[in-house]
Amino acid sequence: MTLAAFLDRFATPRRAPIVAALVALLAALPGLFTLPPTDRDESRFAEASAQMLESGDFTNIMFQDTPRYKKPVGIYWLQAASVAALSSVERREIWAYRIPSVLGAMLAAGAAAWGALAFLKPREALAAGALLAATMVLSTESTLATTDAALCGAVTLSLAAMGRVYMAARGGPPASRWVGLLFWIGMAGAVLLKGPIGPMVAALTGLSLAIWDRKARWLANLTWDWGLIVFCGLVLPWAVAITVATDGGFWGVAVGGDLAPKLFGGQEGHGAPPGYFALLSPVLLFPAVLLLPAGLVNGWRARAEPGVRFALCWLIPSWIVFELVPTKLPHYTLPCFGALAWLMAAALRQPLGPRVRWIGAWIAAAVAVGFAVAAALGAAVYGEASSWIWVALITLAMATAAVCALVFTARQRPGLAAALTCAFGVLGHACLVGGLAPSLNGIWLSERVARAVTAAGSQGFSKGPTAVAGYAEPSLVFALGAPTELGSARGAAVAIGEGRMAVVEQRQDAAFRQAIAAGWVSAHVAGVVKGLDYSTGHAQSLRLYEPIAPQPAPQRSP
Repeated sequence: MTLAAFLDRFATPRRAPIVAALVALLAALPGLFTLPPTDRDESRFAEASAQMLESGDFTNIMFQDTPRYKKPVGIYWLQAASVAALSSVERREIWAYRIPSVLGAMLAAGAAAWGALAFLKPREALAAGALLAATMVLSTESTLATTDAALCGAVTLSLAAMGRVYMAARGGPPASRWVGLLFWIGMAGAVLLKGPIGPMVAALTGLSLAIWDRKARWLANLTWDWGLIVFCGLVLPWAVAITVATDGGFWGVAVGGDLAPKLFGGQEGHGAPPGYFALLSPVLLFPAVLLLPAGLVNGWRARAEPGVRFALCWLIPSWIVFELVPTKLPHYTLPCFGALAWLMAAALRQPLGPRVRWIGAWIAAAVAVGFAVAAALGAAVYGEASSWIWVALITLAMATAAVCALVFTARQRPGLAAALTCAFGVLGHACLVGGLAPSLNGIWLSERVARAVTAAGSQGFSKGPTAVAGYAEPSLVFALGAPTELGSARGAAVAIGEGRMAVVEQRQDAAFRQAIAAGWVSAHVAGVVKGLDYSTGHAQSLRLYEPIAPQPAPQRSP
């Protein structure tokens, strides 16, 4: 049986979205359970969700005692529901907080395949969903408890529904009112997850199509009556509740303190010039990048086709906006990747020219080699002996992906080249995220500190929350709980005086020792954890102190 015949067994209109979603699941699973909580966003989201469950307040968003008003409530609700159903807040199992991201990636891949069925054959539609699922950025985000994979799922669902409505008006498969409702449900989810991003992408797509086509009657078929009712019913209750609970403070912080700084400057040191995402796209799209040149070139040539035109209007305006906004992080363009998947899959409908074939093959091969080299460097600097086993597996998988890209491109079999390159690329990513990264003990400071604190606590040394001086990463708060005290050397000394443990970074150690000496208390070093704080790029040496029975103060003579 040929590969094409084998794929055709799964590439039916009903099966294609399901199979694409399963590819996303397979790409997400390796790092789901093994990757420790990461800093900083993931641990902040997870801790805020945990505090919702602990407090029973599902309106307000808090990280310890600080309001967290940067994003709407959607991801926190999803994570809290996942933890309540599959784990418990006391167990602090990060995989339970990541389940919404996995489901978001599955939704994105399935929706991409479903939307593509309106203008592509089932095999190419399946390829669109699978290509999106295989991308490095989506498979990575699906293993992190953040908003981005879920946002990609919501936006891709909305734009796939919008695309089906558009193509139905141009002779494609009919789109029922339920398709229009799916657009609004996706939009509501996107707003609850990350505010204006989803509506911006949809609005730019619709506006671009209206200008290009010089007509926009098809927009009336988006089920505006019941759609707006559903949208408001999903979004407004929490929006009103948070406005009342914070006297409008949430919107001041979310807009003035988070959104506006991103629009007008490089927030938190994440600024980059225009062109950043274009230069980074080969890495973000790997291993699907093999078809990127063909997808863009053939997409522009076939721009008269309704499906291709919709994908271009989905991709280009929003991508330009993301490039122009000063603040940039690699995952920001993820809501546009469904359009890229459509264009890349559409390129497989006809033989590819030699230039785009070879450009894509060499880019994919170069990125594969780059990942293998990066894995070896990471193991050499931060890993242990066992890390090299994972480096060998990553190198083997990435080398095979590169060979497949080049060999089958030379044989003019782009579909097979893409399938095998993606398969081995996903395997290499699985070894990287699920195996090598967790083995790099030198970068997982919080996990190692938490294990030491837990071990000391089980021996009766702790009588309350741990105090931490000089190290304030959210992953440690998630591991130890909201009562963890992030403060100064003096605060750590007070904790020792109260019979609690303290974690002190080396640069705070002298001040800590002076403070405990002045307070007539004693402590001994129960452990030392050294490594890299990758959020700051600084080497850290953290000492765990346990209290010793207090010494009596000297008696003054009368």
